[in-house]
Order: sequence, then C-alpha cells, then structure tokens
Amino acid sequence: MTRWGILATGHIASRFAEDLRLVPDAELVAVGSRAADSAQRFAETYGAKRAYGSWVELAADPEIDVIYVATPHAAHHEAAMTCLTAGRAVLLEKPFTLDLATSTELVDTARAAGVFLMEAMWMRLNPIIRRVVELVEQGAIGTLRNVRADFGVPGPFPPEHRMRNPALGGGALLDLGIYPISLAHLLLGVPQHVRSWAHLGPEGTDENTGILFGYDSGAVATLSCGMVGASELSASITGSTGRIDLPEPFFRPGSVILHRDGFAPETISAEEAGNGYQYEAIEVQRCLAAGLTESPLVPHTTTLEVMTLLDTVREQIGVRYV
Repeated sequence: MTRWGILATGHIASRFAEDLRLVPDAELVAVGSRAADSAQRFAETYGAKRAYGSWVELAADPEIDVIYVATPHAAHHEAAMTCLTAGRAVLLEKPFTLDLATSTELVDTARAAGVFLMEAMWMRLNPIIRRVVELVEQGAIGTLRNVRADFGVPGPFPPEHRMRNPALGGGALLDLGIYPISLAHLLLGVPQHVRSWAHLGPEGTDENTGILFGYDSGAVATLSCGMVGASELSASITGSTGRIDLPEPFFRPGSVILHRDGFAPETISAEEAGNGYQYEAIEVQRCLAAGLTESPLVPHTTTLEVMTLLDTVREQIGVRYV
C-alpha cells in the first residue's frame, strides 16, 4: 500500500483526490494546508485520516510515503522543498516552479537526498498520448514534420485574479502554454530555434502568445496559448506520410484520428475513467516500488528542458515574475 499526503486543498487537489480512489494500493493518509479548517474539510470529504494546518506538519508525518503538491505554482518551490528536506517523495504539480533556477534547485536537492521527485505533467502519462508517441516512433506517419497545438481560454479574468498577477506567475504561458510546449518537446525534443511574440496585459502578464519552434531536421512546431478567447484546444501531428489529429482537449483526448496515405482514417480510443490524474499516481507508485528516484516517463531532464523553453519564451515576450 502506498500512503499519500496531499498538500493544498484547491480544485486540482480535489480532482486528484477523487482519482486516487481509482488507483490500486493507494491510500490517502493526510492532507495539509496553511488553513487548518480547510485541511479538515478536505480530509472529511476525501477520507483522509489526518488534517494538518501547516506544510511542515504534513511533511513530518512518518506514515506518508509520497506527497502530491497542488499549490498555485508560485508556491511550488517552497512546498516541494519542505517535503523533500523532510525525506518525503514528491509529485509536484506543473509547472515545476516559476523558473529554471528554482526547478534545478529542487532536482539537485532530491538527487542529493536520494528522494523521489516527479513533475505532475499528466498529459505525458495519458494512455492515448503514450499510444500517439508509440505510433510516431514506429513510423506510422513517416518522418515528423510539424506539430501544431493551441490552448486558449475565454476569460476575462478580473484584476485581482492570479492569472493576471506576475507575483503569482500569472499569464497564459505557465498555466496553458506549458501544454503545447510539452507536446512539441515530447515528439520533437529540444528545438534549435525559438521565436515568440505576446500581447501583454496591464499587469505585464501575457494574454495572447504565439510560439514557433524550429528544428535542424526541418521540422517546426507552431504553438499558441491565451486567455482572450476559447480556442479549439486541439492539436495535430504531421509526418511525411500521414497525420494524427488530437481533438479537444488535446492534452487529455478521448480518442485520436490516424490518417495514413492510402488508408482510411482510423480512430484510436481508450476507455476513460476519472479525471485523468490517476495515471500519474500509478506511475509514482510503480517507481517507488522499483526503488527509483525519478520516473523514466517524466524524467528530471525533461522537466528542466521544458522549463528552459518556458524561460526562453518568457524572456522573448518580456514577462517578469516579481
């Protein structure tokens, strides 16, 4: 049995707790929050045995094997460091932190302590996404030429909302843009060329952002994110002999359509259950059982490479988190 703690009590923490019930040999032992009453309500709702009014108390619980950190991303570094230094394995919600430097610090801390750490990039662990990667690697659509993905939400967000607050890592890039960027990275790796443009809001956070990745292979990735209009939330992967279309939402598709030259389109689907967060919990438990300190499916190198790309885009569009 893997004994879980959850740090934070917001929307994402709730959805994860719901999906943890679908994971074999998983038990929610405790929840921690800076507000004791919030932790108590969460514990009662999701059946946790204990509720703590501080992160330190949660991290110190000796009956916890791993802690899922689900705070807003501006608090990721502090929360994860609290858990790692207490010797607790950590599943850290994406984006890892606000920048490469603090993400690297977390990875170095985990490696030095021999403690498991993984970014909760659930898209990479989705069964359909993993099947798409297999198809591409098997040459089902030939040589990869183009990845297109967009993630836009309608807004508008009020001035006090965290999505407009640079101190909280606000803007479209970290919340939404990480998905198109991660998809391109998953399929094409690190680009040799990055070009970005964005319209910034009055607080200096990006409201509408376009990103172009160029690869020396000749492949390109055209990516966008924004909070000024609801986009299709779709993606397509084009190769020299075919294409894979990922319908809404591309980061958690119920099915994809494989187009191959000379063949009828083929729909590939998988049985859907829960919110889709159970797969990252399953991977964490698999790794812990095997004595691993990082996941081969979401390795530290991948997390740091994506964070480097986020930093590069942010510098090009002129966004500063203060």
